[in-house]
Amino acid sequence: MLCKLRQLPENQLLFIMALVVGLGSGLAAVLLKHAIHFVAWTLTGWFNTPAESILYIVYPGVGMLIALLFVKFVIKDNIGHGVTKVLIALSKNESKIKPHNTWSSIIASSLTIGFGGSVGAEAPIVYTGAAIGSNTARIMGLSYKHMTILLGCGAAGAVAGIFKAPLAGVLFTLEILLFNISMTSILPLLVSAVTATTVSYLFLGDKVVFANSIEAFNMANIPFYIILGVACGLVSLYFIRMTLRLEDRISSIKRTYRRWYISAVSLGLLIFLFPPLFGEGYESLSHLLNNNTEAAIGPSIFSSLFNIGWFTPLFFAAVIFFKVWAMSFTNAGGGVGGTFGPTLFIGGVAGFVIARSINLTGLYIVPEANFALVGMAGLMAGVMQAPLTAIFLIAEITGGYMLLTPLIITAAISFATIRAFETYSIYTKRIAKQGALLTHNSDQAVLTLLKTSDLIEKDFLPVNVNSVLGDLIMKVRESKRNIFPVIDEQGFLKGIILLDDIRQIMFSTERYEKDKVSELMQTPQEIVSVDDSMECVMNKFERTSTWNLPVADSSGRYTGFVSKSKIFSAYREQLQKVSHE
Repeated sequence: MLCKLRQLPENQLLFIMALVVGLGSGLAAVLLKHAIHFVAWTLTGWFNTPAESILYIVYPGVGMLIALLFVKFVIKDNIGHGVTKVLIALSKNESKIKPHNTWSSIIASSLTIGFGGSVGAEAPIVYTGAAIGSNTARIMGLSYKHMTILLGCGAAGAVAGIFKAPLAGVLFTLEILLFNISMTSILPLLVSAVTATTVSYLFLGDKVVFANSIEAFNMANIPFYIILGVACGLVSLYFIRMTLRLEDRISSIKRTYRRWYISAVSLGLLIFLFPPLFGEGYESLSHLLNNNTEAAIGPSIFSSLFNIGWFTPLFFAAVIFFKVWAMSFTNAGGGVGGTFGPTLFIGGVAGFVIARSINLTGLYIVPEANFALVGMAGLMAGVMQAPLTAIFLIAEITGGYMLLTPLIITAAISFATIRAFETYSIYTKRIAKQGALLTHNSDQAVLTLLKTSDLIEKDFLPVNVNSVLGDLIMKVRESKRNIFPVIDEQGFLKGIILLDDIRQIMFSTERYEKDKVSELMQTPQEIVSVDDSMECVMNKFERTSTWNLPVADSSGRYTGFVSKSKIFSAYREQLQKVSHE
């Protein structure tokens, strides 16, 4: 059967595999949801007394530890930050993802979140779906172009499956994973997303993910939705910068178990003070969407203070502030989860805080459930910088299409606000600094895919720095090149000699033993590192106006040369390779 499928034309095979990948991604999403609920129910389903709830503080740290041990000793690979890993696979690994990622993220994230880790399940399932797509393409022997599309099919199917939102799945792939694909290539994404959604409906029922008590849209509330948009943009700025700063700070603790201990204790303390921080936070979010504020708060040590009107929005403002900390402690401490879920949670809480604050002034009354729902889209548009995905995802998972106008307003303003401060999303900020980010710009995308290490030319004959002109002339006779790198005994690059530099004296035999290479060489205008991005290399060519630049490894030893002509040739080949027309 497999052999017969491989004999089909790739374009036909692609659609069949898109359906297969959608089926696999949908089943993976269902499995992850059930696994999380099973772990959580096993741990907390028997709670009957308030004393037992103290375990809510302990469980997340235990889950982080189990996930840490699983990853360290079983997987032996870093599987955190799933969406970012998919972007790296696209830009640096030719869309190839390791086979274990088709299941490892499901196990690690179900343990992390089931035990109460303050992260989301969406990024791990996206990584899983993308891995299913990538490995399916590899097994079927598909080209790079079609492997990339199937990877996207897996990601689209994963989002569609976990949220029952096919349109959002496709938009997520197009907006966040930054594909440059034609309209015809979108069809496999649609096939995969619809298939995964169907699977999810079959196993999880036809109810929306977030049941709610929203009211009809009132045009008079538009100014307040504009305020919410600005607020979501500013909260998104805090979310992105604080997350990256905290994770870097915690990750700088070299001892693994010390890092876990600090993170576990810190997370437990935060959950003790703010119970909504336990787990994904979707239960509290659902209560806010149904105007059940008391249930959203949970068993709080501040219960006596909630009689004071303004204490409720202040409490949830603190929840917004510390959710980022709780998420960072979970991920950096050894847990496996994503920022997708926390983004939706914080957005919903932010919308509630804005609405409750407006209502407490007594000057105007707005529907709090509506603002919580729209806030989810606002923060997603800011943190992920994906306004279309945000708008349609929230509409699909809540059935809130009658709020499409405020969803568009808030998402657009949030996006515009964050873009005034941050060019990149939570997923792309780190890899953009490395010059390894694919974008919708075709030229930039192709340059990103080119690797300096693959373009090094090594047929330049090196000359020892202690040699004389006569030794250099012998190299000239043997070489087909007109550039000669000068190196020392350890192989470190000291300079270069151009044939034009010695043309006037190369036949003066009386100078062969007198003129030293060290006196004839010149310092190269730029040296390319083997780890430099192609954008960086092209900038060096632009500054020097040369056609060849020497390349050194990370220790400074001479490796070879890279040429403009070789880059242009590789660029044309890569452009044909990635073209989806």
